[in-house]
Amino acid sequence: MPYIPHTTDQVRRMLDVVGVDSMEALFENIPASMRPKSFDLPEGLSEDAVLNKLSAIADMNETGKASFLGAGFYDHFQPRAVRALVSRSEFYTAYTPYQAEASQGTLQAIFEFQTAICRLFEMDCANASAYDGGTAIFEACMMAIRKTKRSKIIIDEALSPIYRRMLDTMTSSLDIEAVIVPHANGTSDKAALAAAIDKDTAAVVVQNPNFFGVVEDFSDLAAVARENKALTIMSVYPVLASVLKTPGSMGADIVVGEGQSLGLPLSFGGPYLGLMTCTKALVRQLPGRIAGRTEDKQGRTGYVLTLQAREQHIRRAKATSNICSNQALCALMAHVQMCMLGPVGLRRQAVLSMELARYAQARLTAVHGVEMLNDAPYGNEFAITLPLPADKVVAALAQQGVAAGFPLGRYYKGLENALLVATTDKNTAEQIDRLAAGLKEAL
Repeated sequence: MPYIPHTTDQVRRMLDVVGVDSMEALFENIPASMRPKSFDLPEGLSEDAVLNKLSAIADMNETGKASFLGAGFYDHFQPRAVRALVSRSEFYTAYTPYQAEASQGTLQAIFEFQTAICRLFEMDCANASAYDGGTAIFEACMMAIRKTKRSKIIIDEALSPIYRRMLDTMTSSLDIEAVIVPHANGTSDKAALAAAIDKDTAAVVVQNPNFFGVVEDFSDLAAVARENKALTIMSVYPVLASVLKTPGSMGADIVVGEGQSLGLPLSFGGPYLGLMTCTKALVRQLPGRIAGRTEDKQGRTGYVLTLQAREQHIRRAKATSNICSNQALCALMAHVQMCMLGPVGLRRQAVLSMELARYAQARLTAVHGVEMLNDAPYGNEFAITLPLPADKVVAALAQQGVAAGFPLGRYYKGLENALLVATTDKNTAEQIDRLAAGLKEAL
């Protein structure tokens, strides 16, 4: 069956009606430079032939590499039951499944997702998610600006450069002053961050572990921000939040994160999951959906959407955000993942990832010419310096079936020889040995 159903006779009759003698004449007003070079498409194929052709193209992807890529996105183990459960049709095919009278199950799942994220970060309130970690940071900055009525944002350069670029784009037309505080050889310069906070500062934005994998304690910085009536926004890696000092105990006001590591696969850029929490004092500034639990007149438990300061529910000028949706299925997947692992399993996943990172550090720094970028504490990710540009080394190891890491020179001038290496519970000692052997050969 052709995709264009018109017959030659029908096309001829159409051209007669409009008064032209050919398809070329019909489109003559379109400049030649703006036309496609050719409509000489190949003949159509049968469904089976199309499947075979696309499968052959897909097979060209190299998906079996040992991966040490991280930089904000991590390939953790996902129990098989997670995908099976979220693939149920009532979850998988639902569109805006939030009507309380019809979707108690979905609302309960959102409520429990929010509860789990609050406990993980040790924060008071969470929303039903945002698009991704970068979007959540932007929304957090806007919360701080609304709350403090100030417009200056202090940003740690050790915050993911991807997020910083997103912030640049999203705030480009807004009256916001963004001050970038340089990193100190891969660590967050907390003294400089504190010194930059003044009476005009709405918030200071940091990340833990930072983009270089360094684990930080921002308690003192949060105290300085509080003294200046500014807010502390912290982006965290949720898996490691299960073993590190929590952002809530450090005094963070708004905590965000990329939830991909909670059971979402790495798939060419998404979909991802923005985690977003805050203190109770800020809950009315929290954008997006928030599900709450209540009781009806008979004392029966019910779940409802509440505190939705969205333009669908209140006057547009009073809306806290133009977020009109969330990542419901991704949030459900993260919630099921956390339930399947439990607190012990999540911590075990984090600890195993960190143990493998230490094994990798020992093996890689044993290679002549390889050194740590700094001696700061790290989690499951660390930066090393090489005697050659890191992108060339990465390209060489890719030929050996190893994705060696993330070249930091891509975003940080002067660090062209630095490589960010990440491990997760899905890596093995054998893979790390291959990485070390390949690195030794490449150098």
